[in-house]
Amino acid sequence: MPQVPLTCTQTGQPVPDYLVHTLDGNFVDSSGRTLLLRGVNLSGSSKAPVGHPSYALEDFWEAGEAGSESFVGQPLNLDDGSADEHLRRLRGWGFNMLRYPITWEALEHEGPGKYDYEFMDYTIRVLRKCKDYGFKVYLDPHQDVWSRFSGGSGAPYWTLPACGINPRAFTATQAAILHCEYPSPLPDSRDPASLPSMIWSTNYGRLLSQTLFALFFGGRTFAPKCIIDGVNIQDYLQSHFTRAFAVLAERIRDAGGLLDEVVIGWDGMNEPAEGFIAYPDLNVYPMTQGSTLKKGSVPTPAQSFRLGMGKEQTVDNYTLGAFGSRRDGTVTINPNGVSIWADPADEPGGVHPRWKWRRDPQWKLGICVWALHGVWDIETGYILQPDYFCYLPQSTSVPTSHSAESESRVEVDFLQDFFLPQITSYFSAIRAVHPNAIAFVQAPVFAVPPEVPETLLQGRACAAPHYYDGLTLISRHWNWYNADALGIIRGKYSSPVFAVRVGEKAIRSCIRSQLGLLKDDAVQLGMSPDSALSMSSSPAVQVRYPTIIGEIGTPFDMDGNASYDPSNPRYGDYSSQERALDASLAAADGTNALNYTVWTYCTDSTHQWGDGWNMEDLSLWSSDDLQRRIDSAASMGIIVNGGVGMMNPAHVSAATLATLHFPSLPYASASQPAHVRLAFLRDGARAVKAFCRPWPVRTVGVPSNIEFDIAKATVKIVVSVRAGDMPRVYGQSGDDEEDGDTGGAEECKKPKGSGTTSVYSLKGKKALEEKPSPLPTEIFLPLVHFASETCVSRSYVPPGQQQQQAFPDGELDPDMHGIECTPTGTATPYTYTASTATLPLFSSSSDLVSSGIRIANEAYDVTVKMSEGHIELCERTQILRWFYPVPTAPGAQKEVWIEVKRTGGAIKYPRSTGTSPRNGRASLVGWLEGLCGGELNSCPKSCIVM
Repeated sequence: MPQVPLTCTQTGQPVPDYLVHTLDGNFVDSSGRTLLLRGVNLSGSSKAPVGHPSYALEDFWEAGEAGSESFVGQPLNLDDGSADEHLRRLRGWGFNMLRYPITWEALEHEGPGKYDYEFMDYTIRVLRKCKDYGFKVYLDPHQDVWSRFSGGSGAPYWTLPACGINPRAFTATQAAILHCEYPSPLPDSRDPASLPSMIWSTNYGRLLSQTLFALFFGGRTFAPKCIIDGVNIQDYLQSHFTRAFAVLAERIRDAGGLLDEVVIGWDGMNEPAEGFIAYPDLNVYPMTQGSTLKKGSVPTPAQSFRLGMGKEQTVDNYTLGAFGSRRDGTVTINPNGVSIWADPADEPGGVHPRWKWRRDPQWKLGICVWALHGVWDIETGYILQPDYFCYLPQSTSVPTSHSAESESRVEVDFLQDFFLPQITSYFSAIRAVHPNAIAFVQAPVFAVPPEVPETLLQGRACAAPHYYDGLTLISRHWNWYNADALGIIRGKYSSPVFAVRVGEKAIRSCIRSQLGLLKDDAVQLGMSPDSALSMSSSPAVQVRYPTIIGEIGTPFDMDGNASYDPSNPRYGDYSSQERALDASLAAADGTNALNYTVWTYCTDSTHQWGDGWNMEDLSLWSSDDLQRRIDSAASMGIIVNGGVGMMNPAHVSAATLATLHFPSLPYASASQPAHVRLAFLRDGARAVKAFCRPWPVRTVGVPSNIEFDIAKATVKIVVSVRAGDMPRVYGQSGDDEEDGDTGGAEECKKPKGSGTTSVYSLKGKKALEEKPSPLPTEIFLPLVHFASETCVSRSYVPPGQQQQQAFPDGELDPDMHGIECTPTGTATPYTYTASTATLPLFSSSSDLVSSGIRIANEAYDVTVKMSEGHIELCERTQILRWFYPVPTAPGAQKEVWIEVKRTGGAIKYPRSTGTSPRNGRASLVGWLEGLCGGELNSCPKSCIVM
């Protein structure tokens, strides 16, 4: 691992010890340990104002036109104490990273240049709360298909009339499908609950989204007549977008204590789309844009032009088949003369009466902007220039496929010609305010990012692609087959048939391979033209920057909401969802060892409406899945019917303060007994065993393989350790540095309670060849998977009864013993009545590999095997600290490994919905019911039923 710099390149100032670095393809902390940043998107609810989910039509258009809706309260309610509960839960699941979606609309909904400073200040308060709980955050300028008012999220309402568009005509023309008007805005036919799954994403292939993204990225090139306030619509939209987020950055900077300490970077526009740019033929639906779903009506671009002008069209209709979308006849759409292009009377004298912009006389309202530029003829409906968007215009002339010079025209490269200039302008504006910001580079879905120059990235960047198991997402079913979607889109197969994978083992391997390919894309970041040329002769180019999968997840409303239906045998059973989510997140393990932020966590998720947006239902938690109703403020603080039990936020451990300002407490209430914490972490969670996983949070060296088996509750982590990986230890004050290459571990400032410095080694390295590391590799070891039988059984006891339990001779709750770390090598652990663990004073090398070390107490019961070193299990933080020596000889490298297994095998939790068992015997019955209840659960795990 390259040495962490001592001076900031961007500012010239000494590097603060809380700064996260991007080095050698990894995130790295100030001590030089490899960081894995994993967490959630907080939150999908942020796509809309509080109380205005996508299915609500009342005041939808009126509030948009007035620009009156505030997003204060998204994603967390800071006034009722519930924010602490949710952040505590996320931290307890082991997460240390938040992707924080904020829409452009939330910042500038009142009109061009009118910013919502109240919302910005609210955001600052939320970020401070995230800091209290030890999270790192990267901010996400979120959008889907452009705007809430075009069926998605993102841009303010006023951007639509600015583009000469009448939003109220979208449903009639099917220029966009809106949830609140589905299938019709008429009261007798409106049925938003019937919105088909993922139909919203077809908007990327419809007229409105295609037009808006073409104008945003390529207006100067393809719509030169679209001038507003003296500038092209491209510059008008991009400048407002960039400035809105720069103003937010300024507000956060001026608040102090947040940039770099909490906010480590900024994402680019979420899932940017090309629009019409690079379409080869406007007469046909593009076959190469595989990320655009075909479902329902599928007009060609030419048909969408005509529909937009109010002309009836008969278009293809698609349905979801066994292997994806298939044509299923046709459907006729009749707008009855309704046009999406704004009436000239809306802007008397070319000036908008509400927002005051002035439109250039060349830009005539009431006419399709593409007809205005000669792409098609309105009267005949004929496409005059079918490849208009495929080539760059020569000089200032409009491109034409019939030109005598057509053979010399330059074909469009969307990423290089349009996407790269936009992110360059955006990140430059952000860096002017936040110099150390990590640039999270996100290309269009499944696209290879362009060669982003190092002059823009400046040593601080991260590739941030998204990945979803598309078949599961669309079909809402965990299938026995799947396909290599990424390989199909990137032309890996001569026929899609060769991309099909059958059986769960093959599916899991395929998903891991796809994530590995996305990780390899990071080689594009920081490239110079010379390095790009060298790739052809030297394929093994070193990846300079890390990768984070910005969105990954699975739907929970599978199989017709079977898990939600009390009359269904699968009520409360999330086993299919667990298998699907585990397949995706296990793919991020292995040799990929990826960072990720799962989509999503919504505090207002319900079974009826899911995440409250377009019938998506991907939230890891839902209040409708809460089992426990806690009435006492002295208990866990779960919100019930508006009542709140407050708890103090997490505090940074002394060990972390001494070495790195990156809080290590995975949850906020170390004072609670382990069984109470376990109950809290499971309550309301869906498929918790899939996402609450063990993983190396900070590693001395680099994780080279992570394998976690849910069915066996076993995790094995392999680490590659090289000379130069010795962590740097900061002094208590943070400004004194001790040389990690001189002296033994006893000479370094070690974390409080770090235990022994003795090292067990199978290879018997000489002292001159290896030295003990002063800091450990820290592995998150979740109670959800590794809790003792006693802890699990007691977690089922209703909270009211827990408070009444008494212990012999006035003893304290045994769960409260040993909240500090339990070390191995020099001391025996606490001895409990319920479970006893006696560790030897010294362990031989063979013991560590063969029989292992068993740690058993009220909280945990695990057996640990390792190649060398010693460990400390910190129950209150769910962290296993693993110390081992680091090579010191130049060029030396070794691999070390550790394996942790729950003694007695995996925990069999009962279904998440229904009554909780009251004792150990009842809990066993619950486990058996969860395993065998209902005919659908009679198959072995290896059997997958369609």
